[in-house]
Amino acid sequence: QVQLVESGGGSVQAGESLRLSCAGPRHIPRINVMGWYRQTPGKERELVAQIAANGITNYADFVKGRFTISRNTGNGVYLQMNSLQPEDTGVYYCNAKLPGSREVWGQGAVVTVSS
Repeated sequence: QVQLVESGGGSVQAGESLRLSCAGPRHIPRINVMGWYRQTPGKERELVAQIAANGITNYADFVKGRFTISRNTGNGVYLQMNSLQPEDTGVYYCNAKLPGSREVWGQGAVVTVSS
């Protein structure tokens, strides 16, 4: 069974930073694409950033220049979030795309940004 375990959410003031971490399984080969999605109040879940095993990244326009996604040599993925704004408040989910069009989600990390 593939599980993703997130950590690093919290409450900050506008302009501050947070780093989210997601630990994937060690017993399977390196997952090709991992990423972060978020669900903000009143909105559908949306892509924040993705990173492939070869290092290619993809960012949503609303985080370009503020957030950075990275991963380790295994199945861990991170999201460095700088210059956070109140509109970034929401639940952030780690995502892994597996063979056979399967997806796995983390449990969600709550991020709260106050003005």
